[in-house]
Amino acid sequence: MKILNGKELAEFIQERQAKDVRRLVQANGVQPKLAIVVTVDHPAIEVYMRMKQRYGNEIGIAVDVHRVKQTELQTTIEALNADASVSGIIVQLPLEDPSQTDSVVDLVAPEKDVDALGANAIYQPATPMAILWLLAGYNVELRGKNIVLVGRGKLVGAPLERILTETGHSVTVVDRKTTDIAEAFKAAEVIITATGQPGLITSVMIPANAVVVDAGVASEQGKTVGDLAEDVRERIDLTITPEKGGVGPLTICALFDNVLRATRATV
Repeated sequence: MKILNGKELAEFIQERQAKDVRRLVQANGVQPKLAIVVTVDHPAIEVYMRMKQRYGNEIGIAVDVHRVKQTELQTTIEALNADASVSGIIVQLPLEDPSQTDSVVDLVAPEKDVDALGANAIYQPATPMAILWLLAGYNVELRGKNIVLVGRGKLVGAPLERILTETGHSVTVVDRKTTDIAEAFKAAEVIITATGQPGLITSVMIPANAVVVDAGVASEQGKTVGDLAEDVRERIDLTITPEKGGVGPLTICALFDNVLRATRATV
């Protein structure tokens, strides 16, 4: 078994980003800043925000958290859009009223939409970027391979399908409309799954010597788990992400790369 260790790659990227921040501050007098707007008080959300604050602190990017009611979102986002000191804006999901998600993320100015959730986003979403970085970092060649993408969600599956298709890769998407998942997996050489359904992908479904990237995130009995069943990790022929430290660490890296891109665009 070969492990796709995102944590190791993230350390190199983090070092490069810290240098980029110092360069921006010293050469241009610009301090990158990320604003996180949150409407929901939840332990899991607090963990995610602390991770972003800690990462930002480590590379020198300021991270401000704005706790507001959902009725205050529009005025808050408009003020942050107009604030020249703010490089990027994230609307932390979920919202109090999830039905308003699309209209709310569209309020963020495209040049500050570092989560790339708005309809006019100009950056690449963080998790798809992280997956591609992880594969490239371990020299996994995608060109000419049969890629199976499980899930077509707004945050991962749909944007990753678009990126892969636009770059000329062959992609088979498995989603709720797929009637025979096993058949779709038969010729798979690279499997990327991001459904948030624990244990969805079992060992018997995966062909020999496949590359498997689990980007699914769910909570099961208080533990964060992915889409892979336990028996998948007993296979020694696979190239696979670990239970922890696969895509996750690189997702935060990719998010802050967008913050840096947004900052550079202003100098």
